[in-house]
Amino acid sequence: MPGPVGPGELRRVAEAAFDLPGADGVEVLALHEWGGLTRFASSAIHQSTWREDTGVRVRVVAGGRVGVAATNDLSEGGAREAAASALEMAEVAAPDPLFPGLAPAAPVPEKRAFDEATAAATPKRRADMVAALVARIGEGFRAAGALETTGTEVALANTEGQFCYAPASQATLSTVVSGGEGGAGTAERTAVRLDEVDPEAVGDDAFRRARESQRPRHLAPGDYEVVLEPLAVATLAAFLGYIGFGGKAIEEGRSAFSGRAGERVAAESVTIRDDALVPGDPGLPFDFEGTPKQRVTLIDRGVFVSGVYDRRSAAQGGRASTGHGLPAPNPEGPFPLNLVLEPGDATLEQMIASTRRGLLVTRFHYSNVVHPIETTITGMTRDGTWLIEGGEVREPVKNLRFTQSILGALSAVELVGRDTTIASEFFFSASRVPALKIASFTFSGASDH
Repeated sequence: MPGPVGPGELRRVAEAAFDLPGADGVEVLALHEWGGLTRFASSAIHQSTWREDTGVRVRVVAGGRVGVAATNDLSEGGAREAAASALEMAEVAAPDPLFPGLAPAAPVPEKRAFDEATAAATPKRRADMVAALVARIGEGFRAAGALETTGTEVALANTEGQFCYAPASQATLSTVVSGGEGGAGTAERTAVRLDEVDPEAVGDDAFRRARESQRPRHLAPGDYEVVLEPLAVATLAAFLGYIGFGGKAIEEGRSAFSGRAGERVAAESVTIRDDALVPGDPGLPFDFEGTPKQRVTLIDRGVFVSGVYDRRSAAQGGRASTGHGLPAPNPEGPFPLNLVLEPGDATLEQMIASTRRGLLVTRFHYSNVVHPIETTITGMTRDGTWLIEGGEVREPVKNLRFTQSILGALSAVELVGRDTTIASEFFFSASRVPALKIASFTFSGASDH
């Protein structure tokens, strides 16, 4: 099985692209990914795969113009060829007067996020964990899902003298349990170490939700109190990060936070940071431009503080990059990849007990943006939604469509959970979030299942 290439070899490959006549600057981003995926359906494994991928992305600056080229050839020759192609593109590109230059040499924080046993997990190890999950599923029900184990290396070198390297590993086990009379339940766990993923707990959680969501009834759409479990909260956090916290959108007036530093935008109990440096959580200690990551407080006790910036958006706003650049070319600008919504002190049971009439929501799916500046998104509930009345969970309900402003929901937060979960929505991203009790959440439609 493949393993890490290592910083020495990746640096050697990257620096082979530096000797490029006609170039004013060269940046090389090298990525190496490998890992296995075991899928299961009807409580039986039906697919086990292994993959390995390499990539080299070269950005060349020449005469105020920039070109980018990529290759899967992780060798000195491959890097040189990509650099030559990037130079050709730069020579015919339009001048870029806003290009802020390549990242200068700077020390990178240490981050331990690689577990060799996880990156090298065998099909048998994954199969044994799937079997342990399936063993927790009761008669008449079936489990479907996947267990993925991955290793990643990212290295960046440039002609300004910057070199960064970090390996990472990740394991994600997710399942949906269905059966009986129309019920379904889901659960998932993500961790840097496979040993931290408990397949029996995942099976128990999903089966409990499936068993308790049998024979759901129709519920009219409208505004309801809600208790959102962490998977649902992660959707809100990820979309808010994508449409709101990016420095480019903020500086160009396209964000809900444009011009609002110091204003209250959420309930006082809401604090959101972007922090890739949390020990034991996913996240790289530098960005894809080679800038060291910073911990950034985005919302502090309900007050908007700042967004996240790459080198270009930082130059637009007269700031320094916070280490949130994405791989070039990147017209979207930066956004946070490691959101942390600070926990509170409430249990899920206390949230339910405080709800007069509302809904307990496991997760959302098919979510999409309706109005970025209003932070309005829409989507459906899925795999477990229940009516709460008089502080008790009464009965399961059929899935509902929501159309809701994220900031509107965060402004109506009444309780914040004390336990947090890691969940991922987008590329290279993972949010750590608790459950939330929200006073009002808009459900705009109902389904028949």
